[in-house]
Amino acid sequence: MPAAPRARPADLFTPEEWAPFQSRTAWIGPLLVAHCWAVILLAVAAGVVWPFLIPLCVAIIGTRQLGLAILMHEAAHGGLSPNGKLNDFLGHWLCAVPVGASLGLYRPYHLSHHKYAQQAEDPDLVLSAPFPVTRASLRRKIIRDLTGQTFFKQRVLFAIKAFSTQRDEDMAEGAVVTGRSVAPFLLVNLGLLVVAIFAGAWWAYLALWLLPMATWFPMVTRLRNIAEHACVEGSASDAFRAARTTRAAWWERAFLAPYWVNFHAEHHLFMHVPCWKLPALHRALHARPQGERMEVAPGYVAVLRTASGKGVT
Repeated sequence: MPAAPRARPADLFTPEEWAPFQSRTAWIGPLLVAHCWAVILLAVAAGVVWPFLIPLCVAIIGTRQLGLAILMHEAAHGGLSPNGKLNDFLGHWLCAVPVGASLGLYRPYHLSHHKYAQQAEDPDLVLSAPFPVTRASLRRKIIRDLTGQTFFKQRVLFAIKAFSTQRDEDMAEGAVVTGRSVAPFLLVNLGLLVVAIFAGAWWAYLALWLLPMATWFPMVTRLRNIAEHACVEGSASDAFRAARTTRAAWWERAFLAPYWVNFHAEHHLFMHVPCWKLPALHRALHARPQGERMEVAPGYVAVLRTASGKGVT
């Protein structure tokens, strides 16, 4: 099993230049988790008070549900807090469980993805290998996401398979993680429903939490997966091309790619750099000749054009 190629900080930076990227801050990670939940709660409140805003609120909440998954990912790398117990508590109970995941199950799976990125042993290779696809194929995938079909497949069918003795060889390991997390997920979501009932807006749980999770969240998760690794030439042999960074406009950060998830090439190069330092790392890398080898897209529309460039529809 050959591991993915690696880059060393010493090959690009002096110890003094690298030191700021190694430091961890105790308060930023918890603040990001609080920010994510604050945005969700404000969007829920806006949807309850002004129901005509519900479609916009669904998009905002669905993106922040992805934000919770991204912050769980940050916790998997120990980035939410220098205190390991606090890092894992925040990453599991406040980030992973509400959206149907488990930090404890996700961490070894995800670290395996980093170790074997874009190699045959990469558990996430199934997410990027099929691309490019036709525009019709991509359109069908997005329609399945927005109509709840992907949600049903992952949260119901995969949950049943994850607890069964038979394994579907085509089932991504990430979906198995979701399935095995079903009991805590149901417990926390029952709590959210109870809160909504006591607040006198039981329907808000369905329209402003479950509906975003069943529609917008799967779609932006798919778009994020495509942008990170699909159609990057040389990704299996060059550490600087293991992933793609996408320059995200403000609206893309608000509705598609929160919490610096778009800086994925930098994250794969140096996975222990906290997410909020990735923009600075991006600038530092591109000030060096090696940075010119990195795959950088001008935006998510450009990525989707590349990923759906197979054939004519």
